[in-house]
Amino acid sequence: MLTIGVGPLALGVGHVLLLVSLLLATLVGWWLGRKRQVNPEKLIFRLLLAALLGARLAFVALYFEHYQDAPWRVIDIRDGGFIAWGGVLAAGLLGAWYLWRHAQLRVALGGGMATGLLIWGMGSLVLHTLEQGTRLPELALRDVQGRSVLLREQLGQPMVINLWATWCPPCRREMPLLAEAQREHPGVTFVFANQGEGAGEVSAFLTSQALQLDNVLLDSGGRLGQLVGSRALPTTLFYDAEGRQVGSHLGELSRASLARALETLKTDE
Repeated sequence: MLTIGVGPLALGVGHVLLLVSLLLATLVGWWLGRKRQVNPEKLIFRLLLAALLGARLAFVALYFEHYQDAPWRVIDIRDGGFIAWGGVLAAGLLGAWYLWRHAQLRVALGGGMATGLLIWGMGSLVLHTLEQGTRLPELALRDVQGRSVLLREQLGQPMVINLWATWCPPCRREMPLLAEAQREHPGVTFVFANQGEGAGEVSAFLTSQALQLDNVLLDSGGRLGQLVGSRALPTTLFYDAEGRQVGSHLGELSRASLARALETLKTDE
């Protein structure tokens, strides 16, 4: 499962895990501090902000070359460009400073920090393990000519599957980037699985945008999204040559986030 539905919203499981970790850290900190009438809630929230900032800066530093043409994208965190160790380091350093400066909060703050880190770390490990055990679904879709295409028949080299729709603005924005990646990485199979639209509509969109894409498939019933557990568009899935899922990305890809995902895919191979 990649997303959790909350009414009309689809939240990424990783985002939900982060919020749960923050909530439990805050509750434990409050409970440990109640006898001394102290509450580390504000400091715990600041630690989360520091972790996010550190994780983002680490990502930008490693993939800065991809931001040089559009520096403003550094602050566009919608691409999901975060590196965990940068966040843990930033929060750890700030947390150590808080513990040194605020003696009366040490027990409450230390307990909250440990709880949040433990829940997030264990949850992330479980999610990663589950993802690594997911296989490419046994599913047949149709191309724009109406021919049936079995996804597993496309294996033999790493595969990237993009779930998209013409009415989805972030899908439209990232499509030229994916088209470019398809040209630059002939050793990777790119599949563009349109969700819920017809051949005429999809073909008209591709023609109007002058997009040259291979492997454009139609998933009229949205079955692929259901099978992989994602209600969000765009969703991009990464599989090794044997059909084992090695990564996923919810939301719009940037040049940097796509580069990182492809590096991970090739490293796994």
